Amino acid sequence: MARNVPISEADIELVTRAVTEAEARSDAEIATIVSERSDNYNDVPLIWAALVALLALAVYAAFPDFYLALLDRLTGGWHVWTMREWLTILVFATTVKFLFTRYLLAWWPLRMAFTPARTKTRRVRARAIALFKASTERRTRSRTGVLIYLSLAEHRAEIVADEAIVAKVSADQWGAAMAAMIVHLKAGRPGEGMAAAVMAIGDVLAEHFPHSGTDPDEMPNRMIQL
Repeated sequence: MARNVPISEADIELVTRAVTEAEARSDAEIATIVSERSDNYNDVPLIWAALVALLALAVYAAFPDFYLALLDRLTGGWHVWTMREWLTILVFATTVKFLFTRYLLAWWPLRMAFTPARTKTRRVRARAIALFKASTERRTRSRTGVLIYLSLAEHRAEIVADEAIVAKVSADQWGAAMAAMIVHLKAGRPGEGMAAAVMAIGDVLAEHFPHSGTDPDEMPNRMIQL
């Protein structure tokens, strides 16, 4: 998912129509949520800063003569460094490296670049589950709610389903929906990607939970933007 394109009102309307059409073929309910990001990743700069500081200390310990010679060149070689002075300089240099790394990664694009892919995946999944529990889980009489969640900053999406759907539909069956979404997201068309995923999920739900005409529309069809 290469480009991070914001969601427009036209995208929201497109996905909302897709949800309405998909739900017309099934008793299940589909919720759609798009978020700018799933986490602030405030711990990432701190972790990298700590690693840089530890690496710096390891380098100082491995090559003490080099750094002592460097100090001698800077001071003209006339000063005899005491252990206290040497340790003070080490603490100062390490602190500078820690703070530089910490504030460098405060810049969001760089923070995202240095966040491991697995970390992004875990946190997007956790946010999707939390939103599913708050907005979709057990909100329908037949326990047939599905959430499609897209997190733009991480370029990741998740599908979370209610217990009745999980009992009948394997996770592999959502593959077509995810594939359809990814094609459009890579081209910078998030609205079309979400709509395509909705229609693919609608096909699965229509197969396992066909429209009976007796199940009411219990959840809003409009896509939510966070």
